Amino acid sequence: MLPAAPQHLVDADGQPLLGRYRGLAHSFDWAALAAPHGRSALWRRFHHKRWHYVALASDSVFCAVAIVDVGWTSTAFAYVFERGSQRVIAAYSQDALPGLGARVGAHARAASHYRMPGRRIALLPQAEHDYLLELETPGLAISARFGGPAPQLLAVGPVAGGSIHATQKSGGMPLSGQVCAGGQLFSLDGGVASCDYSNGLLARDTDWRWASAHGLEIGFNLQAGYFGANENALWLDGQLIALGPAEFVYDAGDPMAPWQVRSACGLLDLVFTPHGLRREDKDLLVAASRYVQPIGVFDGVVRAAPDAPARQVRALAGVTEDHRSRW
Repeated sequence: MLPAAPQHLVDADGQPLLGRYRGLAHSFDWAALAAPHGRSALWRRFHHKRWHYVALASDSVFCAVAIVDVGWTSTAFAYVFERGSQRVIAAYSQDALPGLGARVGAHARAASHYRMPGRRIALLPQAEHDYLLELETPGLAISARFGGPAPQLLAVGPVAGGSIHATQKSGGMPLSGQVCAGGQLFSLDGGVASCDYSNGLLARDTDWRWASAHGLEIGFNLQAGYFGANENALWLDGQLIALGPAEFVYDAGDPMAPWQVRSACGLLDLVFTPHGLRREDKDLLVAASRYVQPIGVFDGVVRAAPDAPARQVRALAGVTEDHRSRW
């Protein structure tokens, strides 16, 4: 079992509390870091990256919503993927000037907002473990409630070319609400939500491969890239299980071809079948990003331990991602 999460991620001597934990932290104070991890206020201004990402999966749709603060600018995106027609039926993406648009909370249970004229996204903690997500943009509206005592992963680790990064990942949480997209109304009742809160001092050039999918009994998060194996975890029947390094076998030139996703520890071995994707490439002269996020289903096996019986994973809705940023 993973140890309980510390409330603060930097100790009294200015050293980060590196490791993987179960639970929530309430202070991501990177200004308190001492050598060799400490950086100047100016350096932190340009390297501090924070984002809050929510995935909503029901029988009819898969939705993703993100609020992102990269220090010198901010952005937000959302999309709705209709699982029956296997197409994105509504999408929104917009950048903003520094200090405007996005306000990412100081920790995973703090409110995050995005506001622009005629556009609003709010992720609001409610009583106990619950959240309210509200989104209003032209052609797309979401009102969703989710929550419950799903195990929370906290991962804290070093980043090459940066300093320290931390992330909170939730397990699957019961979902209710509705989505209005493409002129249609979809119920989210009986679906599953998951949250990703990330906060760290990252390198100017950052890349990763990522996979995530969650049901109420089985879920996982895998990353290969800038953060190593720190955030790799399996949620199984209420247990939170640390996983080893991830291997992604896929065709970068054809992300709609099947992906193989495995953990080196042998506890997870899945095939991802894409049904559609969201792609966005940006070149802002001083910054650029290449992003592709296929949406589909995972099939295969997971185990709680090397000698434990295999659990079948069948048509678990989720995403993979290939992302490269200069920010």
